[in-house]
This record gives sequence, C-alpha cells and structure tokens, in this order.
Amino acid sequence: MPIRVKIVVLAVATLLGLAGWRGLNALIEREAPRPALGSLEGQDMPQKVKKSEKEWKAALTPDQFDVMRKCSTERPFTGKYNDFWEKGVYVCAGCGTPLFRSEMKYEHGTGWPSFTTPVDEKNLEYRDDYSLLAKRIEVRCATCGAHLGHVFDDGPEPSFLHYCVNSASLNFKPEGADKASGPKAAAAARTETATFAAGCFWGVEYKMGKLPGVVSTIVGYTGGKTVDPTYEEVCTDKTGHAEAVQVTFDPARVSYADLVRHFFSIHNPTQVNRQGPDLGTQYRSAIFYHGEAQKEVARKVMDELEKSGKYKKRLATELVPASAFYKAEEYHQKYFEKHGVVCN
Repeated sequence: MPIRVKIVVLAVATLLGLAGWRGLNALIEREAPRPALGSLEGQDMPQKVKKSEKEWKAALTPDQFDVMRKCSTERPFTGKYNDFWEKGVYVCAGCGTPLFRSEMKYEHGTGWPSFTTPVDEKNLEYRDDYSLLAKRIEVRCATCGAHLGHVFDDGPEPSFLHYCVNSASLNFKPEGADKASGPKAAAAARTETATFAAGCFWGVEYKMGKLPGVVSTIVGYTGGKTVDPTYEEVCTDKTGHAEAVQVTFDPARVSYADLVRHFFSIHNPTQVNRQGPDLGTQYRSAIFYHGEAQKEVARKVMDELEKSGKYKKRLATELVPASAFYKAEEYHQKYFEKHGVVCN
C-alpha cells in the first residue's frame, strides 16, 4: 500500500477513534439537565440581552470579545481581578448582571478569579463542554449568554465548588458605589433571601411559605460537593447536599430572627441527620446564612433556645455559610399545593 494511502487511512482511523471516544464519554458521563433557571417561581428572571456579533464586537474590547463570545481563555495570572480583593460585586462585563460577591471570592492558586457560589443561581447557565476531549461544565451569563469560565468540584468547604472565571468577563462594582433607584429596584431592595434545611423539603416549604412576610419559596439542594445534583443522586446520601428551602422574604413584614424562630418551631432540631422517618444527611437540620448579619442573628436565636430549656438535648442544627443552591426538579416545587401532602 502506498505510503500516502497509509497516512490517509491512519488519519481517518484516528479521527473516527477520537469521535467515538468523545461520543462514548458523553454517553457515559451524561448529567441530569441543568436547573430550569427560566421557571423559578416567584422571582423576576433576567431580561435577555440579544445583540448581533457585530454589535458585541463594537461593545466589547477585543480580549472581552474573544473570551465572552468566542469562548477563549485568558492566560493565567494575567487577569485584572486575579489578585484583587476589594469589597463589592462582580458583574457581567457584557450586560451588568450581578454574578459573584467579593466575600465568595478566594485564592485557588490557578491564576484566575475563583468563587465558591454565585449571587443568584438564576443569573447563570450551565453547559456540558467537551472542547478539550474531557468533560467540563461551562458557566455562562444567563442574561446575555456570555462565556464566563467553568465550575469544578475542587473548591473549599462547605460547597467544594470552584467557579473559575475569566477577568475579561467581569466588571466590578465597589461596595456602596451604586444606589438602586426606581420602583423595581426599590421592590428588590425590600426583599432578602434565607435558606433552611429541616428534613423533607416538601413540608418545610409549605410551612415556611405560610408565614406572613414570606414572598416566595423554592426547594432545592445545597451544602454539598456535587455540581447540579439530581434528586436521585442526593438520595444516595453521597453528594453531601441537604434538601433545603430558599425563602425570599420582606424584612419590613417579618424579621430574619422571627423567620429563624419559625424554622425551629416546625421541626425537631435535636435530631441528627433525620426528621421523623426520613434518615440521611440530606435530611439534616441546617441554617445556611447569607452574610455575617444573618449568622449573628441565627446564633443569637440558637443560644436563646439552648438556654430556654425547651429541648432536653442540644441543638443539632448546623450554622454554615450559604453555598450554591440548585433548584430541585419541577415536580418537587410547591408539592403540597399540587398534591395536598406533606412529609413532616
């Protein structure tokens, strides 16, 4: 066989082998669908920003365009936010959507800005990425579709998540630099977020949602190490997640302290990794605080309960910082309203 024919045959065989490996790898490692970010009940979704490639080229710098629209990666240790530690919020450089808070930023040592959790899960989109012939999870801005970077599971406790983001995809707003204005901004400023776990999230959502001042509730998974887990994965008791409820509330109508007290009133906080018949770490009692102010309030309420003598055993409730919250499958949302059944 002529040498040129051998080269062609070898090249075709190599390409077919790579394609087959890639397809098999995708089949074996296929994940559950990403969170249905467009169907978050009770919350305003980001308004989509759509521009032509020509418009994006005009609006962005060449480096930003290459990273955000062409999915390039900036060289490590060269980005302006890699070694940057001011207090504030990192927003999408393309549309201004809030993405990460400064307190969620940490030094991972890989040369790109690293974060443990986003400002709001609905502001991000996830995609499977096989561009390097190995599976990665790409992270994009949910508002404008800009490529931000990737998320890995080699981050710090408690979430173990590592959002590795290009500086070129970000702009930074210093703390207090922006004063919100207008009716919509004022309404948003009136609400806050709280996250609790107290056993099966069906019943917790129903009971938390009945409290006056609670604007909306979402059930999901948080506090674990697996990115975007499914219900079946959480039920293996191996992902580290808790079945949790994310509560949006109006602090003018109900204080965070009263919210915490109500949380303790609807379950037995002395049980370890269980509630009633439900066993496993996913059913643990936990408060996932959003910021130091919530931590202090929750700690104070817990100390009050410990001293009150109401419980014969010590509280088993964890008090840990909020981490990535993954919305549970749609059939879990508002389960009581759909079926009239709660589990605790």
